[in-house]
Formats: sequence, C-alpha cells, structure tokens
Amino acid sequence: MDKAEAEKLDKKFEHSQLIDEKMSDVFDWSKDDNPVRDAIWNHYMEADNHDTMKTADEVEPYLDMSDDDLKAKVTSLLKK
Repeated sequence: MDKAEAEKLDKKFEHSQLIDEKMSDVFDWSKDDNPVRDAIWNHYMEADNHDTMKTADEVEPYLDMSDDDLKAKVTSLLKK
C-alpha cells in the first residue's frame, strides 16, 4: 500500500475524538464513565430491542459528525 492509499484509508475511518471520551468528561449533566460511543450504542440497542444490525445503522451517522453536531445530538438523545 502506498502513502496515498494509506491516507485515503485513514480518512475513511477518521472520526471525532470526542466520541471516544467519557460521557462525564464531555457533558456536565452526565455521570456516565462510558465513552460517548458506548452510550449512543447502548441507547439504540435498548430502543431497537437488541437488534445489532439496526443499531449499527443508526449509530453510523454519529461517527462522521463534527464535535458540535455530536454534542447537540447526544444531548437531545440522552439528556434526561
């Protein structure tokens, strides 16, 4: 694999760093120590009656969001 192909592959899997941070570090309203990614996944797994394929489809858009969009979506999804 040449450098251009490697960079293209890296870009394909690039995502917000925020998604790997602890919920409690990102959101002052959360006491969850799980990463943001896991909190999103867990929410959809429960909502989708543990249908992994459906959950994967619903979670995928979160991986490409900007930090600001991700914060807004997660807040509206998970803040109680």
